[in-house]
Amino acid sequence: MDLLALADFNLVARHGGFGKAARAAGRPKATLSRRVAELEASLDLRLFERGARTLKLTAEGQALFERTGVLLTELDETAKAIASGGHSPRGRLRISAPLLFSQTAIGKLAAGFLRKYPEVRLEIVTEDRAVDMVEEAYDLVIRVNPDPDAGLVGRVFLRDRLVVVASPDLPFPPGNDTVPVVTRGSPGQAGPRSGSWEIATSAGPSSIMVEPVLSLSSFVMVRDAVRMGVGAARLPLSLASADLAAGKLVRWGDLAGSETELWVLYPTRRLLNARVSAFLEHLKSAFPQGTPEELAAYVEG
Repeated sequence: MDLLALADFNLVARHGGFGKAARAAGRPKATLSRRVAELEASLDLRLFERGARTLKLTAEGQALFERTGVLLTELDETAKAIASGGHSPRGRLRISAPLLFSQTAIGKLAAGFLRKYPEVRLEIVTEDRAVDMVEEAYDLVIRVNPDPDAGLVGRVFLRDRLVVVASPDLPFPPGNDTVPVVTRGSPGQAGPRSGSWEIATSAGPSSIMVEPVLSLSSFVMVRDAVRMGVGAARLPLSLASADLAAGKLVRWGDLAGSETELWVLYPTRRLLNARVSAFLEHLKSAFPQGTPEELAAYVEG
């Protein structure tokens, strides 16, 4: 049975005529008449008695109207509920997020989101690799400076940059002196190498000769080691801001060309479910300006 034709039949029966139904729905009267005639032909039943000025349901038409009207209403309400997530978002929301953002902000973000939407079951997996959203069943991914992907859309919600910091006990190196540094390295990467860091200071551009003495797999560990005076390091401004303000670290300068963007990505702009839309709005409300200082304040708040 053609559900669209059945819906048109119910529309006409409910309004008591083709003209009234057409005006109520904003559709051509001839279209409704044709669809009802096609339904009668498919059922081999006459559903309306058509007079010169009146339209009346037959006994079969009345029975069909009574039995299908409620069902069509329930079907329409069910479709709307599924599309909107009901009155509030509900169901599972699976997100992949990078390590540093997870360590500093995700716990607070997730708790705040669930307080707004307690019927959502939120699952967040921490990983820095590029995941396959479809194959691994993610609804959203958060990534730092992601490569272009034609299958994904999204937006920047935070920006950050790397600054070179050190313990107050470690002086800025004079001349071409080499300074010990702590670096962030991922498993499987080649070991740290000597070289130079180009930084922008209040006095202008400067080059620092560096000798890596320690490699750690997360920026949080790097920060903790730098606090102990082991060496200088490159840290995200958002992560270093609180220690800089407290005097636990000093800022030597900004690392040239180190601007980073944190993106939230999803497969399509169309027909986003209510859970994804709600989380996107939650990110926007948490970081309306998207600055490193805003992230630092959010983490410390």
